[in-house]
This record gives sequence, C-alpha cells and structure tokens, in this order.
Amino acid sequence: MEDNIEIEISETNRGNEQIIINKKHKFNFSFQRKDKSKIYRCTEYKTLNKCKSLIILNDKKEVLKYESLHNHLEKEIDVSISEAKHKIKEEIKKNSIPMDIKPKHIFNAVSQEMGLICPEYKYYKTKRNENFMIFKNTDLIIFQLPFQAYLFSNYHKNIFADGTFYAAPKFSYQLFITRTYVGEFNMLYTTSISILKNKKQSTYETLFKEIKKNANKFRSNTLITTINFHCDFEQAISNLPFINPNYIFDIYIIIKRICQKKKYNNFLQFLEYFNKNYLLKYNVNNWNYYENIEHLTNNASESYNSYLNNIFPNKPLFYKLIYILKEEENLSYNDYQRRTKGTWKKKAKNI
Repeated sequence: MEDNIEIEISETNRGNEQIIINKKHKFNFSFQRKDKSKIYRCTEYKTLNKCKSLIILNDKKEVLKYESLHNHLEKEIDVSISEAKHKIKEEIKKNSIPMDIKPKHIFNAVSQEMGLICPEYKYYKTKRNENFMIFKNTDLIIFQLPFQAYLFSNYHKNIFADGTFYAAPKFSYQLFITRTYVGEFNMLYTTSISILKNKKQSTYETLFKEIKKNANKFRSNTLITTINFHCDFEQAISNLPFINPNYIFDIYIIIKRICQKKKYNNFLQFLEYFNKNYLLKYNVNNWNYYENIEHLTNNASESYNSYLNNIFPNKPLFYKLIYILKEEENLSYNDYQRRTKGTWKKKAKNI
C-alpha cells in the first residue's frame, strides 16, 4: 500500500459518495461490509479497461486497504471537474439557495470565477497562448501548433515519421512524431506529436487524416500531397527498397519458385503478405528509394526519438510529457523565426 495517500470526499453526478485519491483517481462506492467498512472501486472498473484498483475505508474514513492496480491514464482532468462540482454544491447548500437549482448549470457559469478550471485549458496552451492539441479520442491525441502545421503544409517534399515506445506516457502504446526538412536552412523541424493507445491501422489513418486536415488551413486552396514520406521498413524487406524497381517483381517470382520447390511453407506465407501489401496494394515506386538518394534513412526522426528517450529514462507522466513537448516546440519556433530573419548566428562580442 502506498505510504502517502491523500483522500478527498466528493460525490457523483447522482449524489452518491465518491473517493478521490491523490487528485489522480476516482473511486465509486461499491458495497458495505458487516464491519461497516466500505469498498470503493475505480471508476474505470465498469469500462473496457476493467481496472481492478480498489480502496477500503472504515467508518472513520481511514484507509484499511488500497490496491493501486490502475491500467489507464491518470484522471487529473476528471478529478478537477468533480472537485469543482462538489465544492460548488457545498457552496449552494451553505448559501441556502433553493435545492431545486441544478448545480451543474451553476458550475458552468461560476467555475472559472472560482479558479477551479479544468487543467486541460492550461496544459494545452503554449507560451504564445496557442492551442497545442488539435484532436483527441479514446485511441489518439494529436498535438500540432499553427507553426508546425505551417511547416507541414509548406515544406512537405520530405516528411519523416517514426514512433517511440520508451518516451510514451504511462498507459499509452506509442509516441508518434512527424518531422519535415527545410532545405534553405538545412534544418529538421517537428511538425506533429501524437500519443497512440494502440497500433490499429484505423488509428494511424485517423492520425494522418487529422494532421493533413489541420495543415490544409495554412495552405491556400491547395491539398497537401506528400512527395517523399520516410518511415521504417519492416526488417524482412529492408534491402528491397534500394533495388531497381524494374527488377522487384522478377525477384519476387524467382524467390517464390525456389520456396515452392523446397517447400518452405512459412516463407511462402510471408511472400503472399509481401505480394498483397507491397506489390498489389501500393505502387512499388511509392516505397522504393532507388531513384531517391537524398534521404536514404529515417535518422531524422529516430535521432529525435533518441533525444526524447534520454530526457525520459522511464515512461513519463502524461502532463510532464506535455510540458516538455511545449518547451521543445517553443525552442523550435524561436529557432525558425531567427533563421527566417537571418539572426540565428551568434553576434561577435565587442571587446
């Protein structure tokens, strides 16, 4: 059991008792035992997460047992909202306002005045007071500032993409980053950062759809068409992208015949996968590097991922990650502005 457990008493929208632990997790009342102790289960218990965390309190609200087995993101935002609602309800009761008034409506009107604003407003704003987050659903959160969307839409000849698992926040699957190359400065800039909860194809499709839609706002009457999109290849085909595309299909046929003759059934299954996804579904020229030697590797993204991994030796907390990403974006923005104005070189000191 954790040593320092901060407990706050709140209530659900229906007025039932709710326990808040360390301003991060909410627990709803489950049942009362014969000794009058009460068991509270995490609010994610009845969701798809099926969180098994629970806390047991005696009749004096003292902790008898706390099992912290959370398998989901911390819920600081939901907690802050619940606390605000609870405090507003208490204020209503103290001021003898008729109880037929719905506290939820009052919350929407006075929460900002009370200073009980959801942290999301603060964490998703930059130092320039711009919105940092452009999209959010249960599987995906996308961060892209106007500056980054501008770069994505106007310097899209070479877009680099890569994911890292180590710098992804707790309870998420991957941190996915896109970067672009600005030729006149010979510099790479990050154009979006996304937090993915899974690796479903539909999640990636949504990611790029939303990034392109947002970036289109910064390019007048022109749809974005990425000329060269650089990402990791599957290890099994890592050599094929550098072979003359005119020979790829012939090589595939030769290897398939050999495997059929030798009865290499497992490899034949892979060849069917390769044929379906790399020869039939996509044009070979879309993933072949034979005619494009300017950017042969994806080091542009991998190096930045390594940089983030060094910042976070362990999986970071969600809001710590957001704070660091905003700081990094601000440095990138200032660098681009200085280079645009021709003032990025250090000035000589007057002696």
